[in-house]
Amino acid sequence: MKIPQERLNKYRNLRRDFSEEDYVNLQPIQRGGALTEEAMKAIIEFGDGYSTCDWCPPKSARLDMIENPPIKDFYNDLAEFLGMDTARVVTRCREAMFIAFRMLGAPGDYVVIDGLAHYSSYIAAELAGLRVKEVPVGCPPEHRVDLEAYAAKIEEVKAETGRLPAAALLTHVDYQYGNVSDAKVVGKIAQDYGVPFILNCAYSAGVMPVDGRGVSADVITGSGHKSWAASAPTGILALRKSLEEKVLKRASIQGDLTNRNFVSKELALLGCTVMGAPLLTLIASFPEVVERVERWGEEVQKARFLVGELERIQGVRQIGERPKRHTLMHFETDPFFRVSQSHKRKGYFLYDELRSRKIVGIQPGLTKHFKLNTYGLAWNQVKYVAGAFHEIAEKYGLEIK
Repeated sequence: MKIPQERLNKYRNLRRDFSEEDYVNLQPIQRGGALTEEAMKAIIEFGDGYSTCDWCPPKSARLDMIENPPIKDFYNDLAEFLGMDTARVVTRCREAMFIAFRMLGAPGDYVVIDGLAHYSSYIAAELAGLRVKEVPVGCPPEHRVDLEAYAAKIEEVKAETGRLPAAALLTHVDYQYGNVSDAKVVGKIAQDYGVPFILNCAYSAGVMPVDGRGVSADVITGSGHKSWAASAPTGILALRKSLEEKVLKRASIQGDLTNRNFVSKELALLGCTVMGAPLLTLIASFPEVVERVERWGEEVQKARFLVGELERIQGVRQIGERPKRHTLMHFETDPFFRVSQSHKRKGYFLYDELRSRKIVGIQPGLTKHFKLNTYGLAWNQVKYVAGAFHEIAEKYGLEIK
C-alpha cells in the first residue's frame, strides 16, 4: 500500500504544541524530565540506533561494560549516588519493578503494596504472576499511607499462604497527591521480616535526595524521563549486592544443535536494555542532577508559596499532606468548577485562560480538581503562575482573601 505524500510530510515536520522557552509548563509528569542543554546535544550526537555500541567489548558483549561512551563508569556512579551497590538502566520504572517482581517471586506469591501505588505497579506484579495485598490509605484531605500497616499485611500473607511475601513495595512519592512517605519505617519492617524492600522512586530520585542504604532499601526503581532530565524511555533499577545474583541472574539456555550459550547476558534484561539517545541523555544530565538535588529545599519552598497563593482564592484547597514536602501538588478547585457550569467553554475555560497567559500543563477540561508541578521553575515563573490564577479568579468574580 502506498502511503499518501501529505501524511508522510506530516511525519517529517513534527512539532510540539508549545515550546519550553516561551511557555511555563506545569505538567506534573514533565517537570523533572525537562532536558538539560548537555542532554540536547547528546540526542544529536547519539541519535542513531546503535550509536553506543561501537566499542562494546566482544567478550562480554554487554552494555554495562562499554567504556566509550562511559556507560560502565556511569552505572557505578549511578549506584553510588542512590546509596546502592549495582545499577542498570532499563526502559521504564515499571519495567524495573517487573524485573524485581519476576526475579524475586514465583507465580502465586504476594507482594505487599501501598494503596497509592501507580497502576503500573499492579500491572508489573500481574505480569510477573504475583498477587497484591494493599496497605490502606488514611482519610482525606491528607491521604497518608498507613506505613505501620505493612507489618499487618505481611502477617496476613504469612497466615494465608504459609510463607512470606516476595517483596514489599512502597511508592516513595505518590503520583496523586505528592505525599512523601517515610521509607525508613517500611524498610525497618521489611528488614525485620526478611522481606525484600522495593522503593519506587519515580517521583523522588533525580529531583530530591534518596539514600537507599539509609532507608534499608533492597531495590530502588526510578524514572529517567520523569525525574532525571532524560528523554523517554529510561528507567532505573538499583540493587543491594545481596540481591544482585538473583535479580541479574545470567542466562543458562543452550542450543540443542549448535550448543550456543550466552552466559554473559543478564536474563531479566534480555541481554541489553536502553542504548542510544535515551541512555546518553540520562548520562549527559547526570552532573546537573547530582547538583540539583542539593537545591531541593528551595524547590519545596516554591511549592509551598504557590499553595499559599492559590488558597487565597476562596474555596481552593490543596489536598495531600501539609505542609508540602514535594513539588507535585493536587488542588480541589470548586470555585473554578462553578464558573465552568455556565461558561460556553465549560471545563475548558480554565485551560484557555491559562494558555492565553502562556501557561500549560494542567489537563484540559479539569476545573473541579487538578494537579500541577513547579519543579525547576524560577521564582519569577512561580510568582507569575500565582498572579495568573488571581487574574482569572478576579475576571470571573471569585473572592480572593
